[in-house]
Amino acid sequence: MRICSASRRCHVWASATLAVSAFVCGAPAWAQLPTDAEGIVEKLPQPTPHWVWVNDMAFFAFPDGKAFLVDGDSGRMLGMLSTGYSFTAVLVPKTRAAIYAPETYFSRGTRGTRTDVVSIYDATQLLPVGEIEIPPKRASVMPMPGAQALTDDDRFLLIYNFTPAQSVTVVDMQSRKFVGEIETAGCALAYPTGPRSFFSICGDGALLETTLTDAGMLARHERTAELIDVLTDPLSEKGVRRGDTWLFASFEGVLHPLRATAAGVKAQPTWALFNPAELAQHWRTGGLQHLAVHGASGRLFAVVHQGGPETHKDPGEQVWVYDLASHKRVQTITTRNKVGSIQVSQDSQPLLFACSIESNRLDIYDATSGKYLRTVEPLGQTPTVLVLP
Repeated sequence: MRICSASRRCHVWASATLAVSAFVCGAPAWAQLPTDAEGIVEKLPQPTPHWVWVNDMAFFAFPDGKAFLVDGDSGRMLGMLSTGYSFTAVLVPKTRAAIYAPETYFSRGTRGTRTDVVSIYDATQLLPVGEIEIPPKRASVMPMPGAQALTDDDRFLLIYNFTPAQSVTVVDMQSRKFVGEIETAGCALAYPTGPRSFFSICGDGALLETTLTDAGMLARHERTAELIDVLTDPLSEKGVRRGDTWLFASFEGVLHPLRATAAGVKAQPTWALFNPAELAQHWRTGGLQHLAVHGASGRLFAVVHQGGPETHKDPGEQVWVYDLASHKRVQTITTRNKVGSIQVSQDSQPLLFACSIESNRLDIYDATSGKYLRTVEPLGQTPTVLVLP
């Protein structure tokens, strides 16, 4: 009886165990997800002042440049463009109807026949809608804002060439055709000063002013006197523009305003970003895009660090804010991470965007209070130039 009873209990236990095992280990039940429709490309909403393009030259994978569109309010990455070899940055015309990207490709990926183009992307779906072939001379340099620019009416795209001969390619973005190449011997980059004019910075400290015809051809070249002491205190080429005036910082922290007038570009009185005590502590500007300006408030933002005379490309951990009217520092923003590039939105509640080639993150601050808001990461490999759409 005991054996039978025990057997009966064992039989009941075994039956229960098998039932549980069948339940746990039986055929899985899959959640039924709706089938995705093929070929659907989402459309972007209307741009806001707090969107920014984060351009990545992909320093460790040069053929694979990218541009990331980020919403500074939500911290979301909204879209991405693949932009080829040794990429600098996208350009966005005032209409925001398209996005332009000077790009370089090789027929065998990293070698072979080189082709340079200006790619045109739709601004709502980020799809390529056009391509303009240009001479394969686009400068392969560390990204800098002056390497490419649109004239003030967005008609012509100017692209700096370095072979090492220096010139500027002119592209008509209205007809979507290559116009021609303008020699700028001994002078680099392109800084627009009007719908048909720009200047380049020359190796001896002069400026080369270029005027275009309505067809985009060379109308006039005029070289200024030497405005910059390139031996004692050269300028960083990373200028920013407010209205008719370009602002450049020298290696020793002197701000040089260059104003476009009907009679040409005129040097305005310079002023110091650092007082003697700050210079004694070796404060300097530095980075790949170390200046930004908020037009309406007249505030100049500058990435600063402490270092020697050859550290003008070093990132910093502070952004000093200056009033352009009084020439006084009015704010200090201590950043959460090292910063090499900054940009400021142009609305009444501006955001300060900050990144560094040393890390693939974008930090976002309230530009008025300096308060840290959020970080967007990861973004590519080596973010460099920041562009407002």
